[in-house]
Amino acid sequence: MYSDIAIVILNWNGKKYLEQFLPSVIQYSKNARIIIADNCSTDDSIAFIQINYPTIEIVSNKSNGGFAKGYNDALKHIESKYYLLLNSDIEVTEDWLPPLYEVIKQENVAACQPKILAYNEKNKFEHAGAAGGYLDRNYFPFCRGRIFELTESDDKQYDNIQEIFWASGACILIKADIFHKHNGFDEDFFAHMEEIDLCWRIKRTGLSLYVVPTSKVYHVGGGTLAYLSPKKTYLNFRNSLFMIVKNHPNNLLTKVFYRLCLDGIAGVLFTLKGTPKHTIAVLKAHKDFYTLLPKMLMKRKQLKLQDGTFNKVGLYKGSILWARYIKGITKYKDLNHRLFSDY
Repeated sequence: MYSDIAIVILNWNGKKYLEQFLPSVIQYSKNARIIIADNCSTDDSIAFIQINYPTIEIVSNKSNGGFAKGYNDALKHIESKYYLLLNSDIEVTEDWLPPLYEVIKQENVAACQPKILAYNEKNKFEHAGAAGGYLDRNYFPFCRGRIFELTESDDKQYDNIQEIFWASGACILIKADIFHKHNGFDEDFFAHMEEIDLCWRIKRTGLSLYVVPTSKVYHVGGGTLAYLSPKKTYLNFRNSLFMIVKNHPNNLLTKVFYRLCLDGIAGVLFTLKGTPKHTIAVLKAHKDFYTLLPKMLMKRKQLKLQDGTFNKVGLYKGSILWARYIKGITKYKDLNHRLFSDY
């Protein structure tokens, strides 16, 4: 059992995380293949693997194109029925694989994720994925257990297996044929939101994604790029616009213009908060968005030709901005759940 799962850990100068977390992956992933996809590391992480774990497979990428290209390049050389893409800064737990495996075997399920908790505060959800991902009507992502920067304590309030809109790239089990059919991650994203874009494209063909909280892992988060980094702000703002242009089904001009206005407000708030580097990051994100807009419009056109019946489960027809900053809602359970699409 699990021999048809390839656990693929993308590594870039991550020796300290491999030393810390690889033992738990080996201990609790019996029979699954474990593969290190190295993204042109310049530290001695590969030598560390070769000396201490000689049976672990290593796939060496020829260039470092970020998270998206890094996985795309590596997975071209890995044949398996299922890929379990796992961040190097994650500690897995005993029996984490069986619940995920039972769900991914279902015919209409394309991918699933475990419950993702914070490694440094193990009673709290972690930002990147928490207990499953959603999008609001303006395509701002949020999670069960996390709204914007606020993460909830895990009191087992979200322990039911549930269909979601996106699964976290920090730990996602996905059918290999589905990954390749949809051309993997969009490499223009480099990193951040590439998994949301992929999940959106998958759901446009009618397939489903699930969170399986009976499986849990602990994520350090921000291991490669700190959460408060201006570069992360840049990537999130730019890639969010890329994702909307590619996937929004209706009037694109209105939606993009509205998001650009909201981004502008965010930029002003960054300045007022004394973080002008993040304002500059937003401006740069918009500049680069315009540069690549023709390419994204071409991708939009190509995706429309592949559309099936859009599975909207996990879309929130309300505004998460309004809920958080006007109504003061800080927890997923307090949202108006009648506004969630259920078909």
